[in-house]
Amino acid sequence: MYDDAAGIFRAQLDAARAAGTFKEERVLASPQGAEIRVGGRTVLNFCANNYLGLSSHPAVLEGARRALAERGFGLSSVRFICGTQDLHQELEARLARFFGFEDAVLFGSCFDANGGVFEALLGEEDAIVSDSLNHASLIDGIRLCRAERHRYPSGDLAEAERLLRATQGKRLRLVATDGVFSMDGHLAPLDRLCDLCERYRALLLVDDSHASGFVGRTGRGTPEHFGVQGRVDILTSTLGKALGGAAGGFVAARREVGELLRQRARPYLFSNTLAPPIVGGSLAAVALLEESPALRDRLMENARAFRERMTAAGFEVRPGFHPIVPILLGEARLAVDFARDLLDEGIYVVGFSYPVVPQGQARIRVQLSAAHTPEQVERAVAAFTAVGRRRGVLKA
Repeated sequence: MYDDAAGIFRAQLDAARAAGTFKEERVLASPQGAEIRVGGRTVLNFCANNYLGLSSHPAVLEGARRALAERGFGLSSVRFICGTQDLHQELEARLARFFGFEDAVLFGSCFDANGGVFEALLGEEDAIVSDSLNHASLIDGIRLCRAERHRYPSGDLAEAERLLRATQGKRLRLVATDGVFSMDGHLAPLDRLCDLCERYRALLLVDDSHASGFVGRTGRGTPEHFGVQGRVDILTSTLGKALGGAAGGFVAARREVGELLRQRARPYLFSNTLAPPIVGGSLAAVALLEESPALRDRLMENARAFRERMTAAGFEVRPGFHPIVPILLGEARLAVDFARDLLDEGIYVVGFSYPVVPQGQARIRVQLSAAHTPEQVERAVAAFTAVGRRRGVLKA
């Protein structure tokens, strides 16, 4: 039987290669950082979620080592059996306090957090109104829930309002959105969404994975940026990006939500506890953010400088301030070839194309880090410009 299936699978893989959408995995032989070892050479990395440069920060590594020595490699259990340590509760309390909520619940990833939160809180009597560009984890989590599902075009608050008006007979309504949409680096209008949810007595859930730790004056994310802290009901986010970069996610919310998730969220109940070294490193990462916004400020300066220089060089760059900087190229094959040329120039980036982004909107998504020096940012702009000239993509 597998011979028949193998032919179908090979044809699908060959089609992806021909279209330029096949995803190659380049192997790193170094820690994550601004400079990495790939293919036997050192290159500059401009495509990691290592926004604050904490993946290899000495304080984070020391926190992980200390937790490994004092609490072990893993718990071999789920939380409610024998898998909860004092470190887990300490990190949950620190995350709740940092982001301004009563409680926080740890998960193995933010994908797991989003996969568990909707089913645990909502049922057939309820409705979810979701932004069309939401992350795959939100989409999958909503699919697992029995609530009535509605979707509005991204950022179209008039349609979101129409859907909220149409679902007023439901027991609960919940609006779900990314705080920052990862392919463009643009922000959901949380101030207006809060107004809308309060007008129609709906809950608001925000996945702030690409904002936690560095968006907002002190890194408290998109709620801080828009001045709506205390008005967002549920915040989901990750420890795998700015907050240390290892793994893990969390839901921050009011106390009743946290208690329900610990009783009902299936990824929480049926997955091993987050490993102690990850918890220890994440605690150190949060402590660094509490001490000073210096890393956040350095990151934002790098993003500003890169955006300005790339725009001046003639690239089509989506406007904004976020350290996700999409360089729009259009065709999938061009994006893949452009990224390969940049690797030859010593710059590691990845081309993104359909179905990750819409047809005809292939791009290279550059991600700045606080670990990048100004000189490294300049080297990246110079390499992009050289390849852009050869490929004929620069504006006159």
